[in-house]
Amino acid sequence: MQQFYSSGKLLLTGEYVVLDGAKALAVPTKFGQNLLVEEIEASKILWSSLDEQGNTWFKTDFKLENNTIYLQDQEDSEISNRLLEIFCAAKALNPEFLKDKKGFKITTTLEFPKNWGLGTSSTLINNIATWANLDAYQLLEKTFGGSGYDIACAQNASAITYQLHNNALSKQATNNKRTVKQVSFNPIFKAHLYFVHLNKKQNSREGISHYKKNTNNLDSTIAEINKITENIIACSSIEAFNLLIEKHEQIIAETIHLQPVKEALFSDFNGSIKSLGAWGGDFVLVSSKTNPTAYFKNKGYTTILKYDEMVTTTL
Repeated sequence: MQQFYSSGKLLLTGEYVVLDGAKALAVPTKFGQNLLVEEIEASKILWSSLDEQGNTWFKTDFKLENNTIYLQDQEDSEISNRLLEIFCAAKALNPEFLKDKKGFKITTTLEFPKNWGLGTSSTLINNIATWANLDAYQLLEKTFGGSGYDIACAQNASAITYQLHNNALSKQATNNKRTVKQVSFNPIFKAHLYFVHLNKKQNSREGISHYKKNTNNLDSTIAEINKITENIIACSSIEAFNLLIEKHEQIIAETIHLQPVKEALFSDFNGSIKSLGAWGGDFVLVSSKTNPTAYFKNKGYTTILKYDEMVTTTL
């Protein structure tokens, strides 16, 4: 029996422009995903996915034959086909993976609801890559794509800065095309920071597609975001922090031609709000000197976590 674990992720700065080389600040979450691998005699993979309540939300079987993996019974579901794609990509990167005739019973268990957007896919990719003894960034590129910051969060136990170099989004992306640095980010005002879920999951690939269609020369934008990221890491007051995240929101809004979330949904809120990741869904970061729980619950947003309830801080 083998067990693998990866942390979830939140992108605090650099959303979208991280794809083009901006320095982003990201944090691993206290919620992640487990992967349990047990050997069985049959040449099959028996797959089960459990949610945070321990309930099975997805099951499928694969057969292993002639060093090839197939879907059992020609099942045609989006999730099954995506899993098959991941396994085939893993075998392409490491031909020794699944080469033996033995099979496996695999159980994945999430620690967070699927619609939270904390990395259902990235934690799975990192776990499978670890099991298959291959580069998780390369497996991500061959499957879901994206900047890879979520893989870095899956592999680290503290806040990180993440930066791509030299067109690292190419299919041949390797670790020397990115810089990942552990940083100390444990703000003294974190008691005033909250994460609020917007009651829907945003499709990151759709968000990236929209971004790519609406951007041109980003040199000055990236320089501004890089400076904000560094200043946020060094920030020692909530007042300065609020100014920085508000400026970040305005820069990204002008870049992707979308309205900041506070203007769109919470214009009467007495505090600062920043989108995280793809705009329009998942969690937002809320900075408030008073507990904002009643305000958001009154508007129908009931998933509200304090900073320390969400974020892993070990440095």
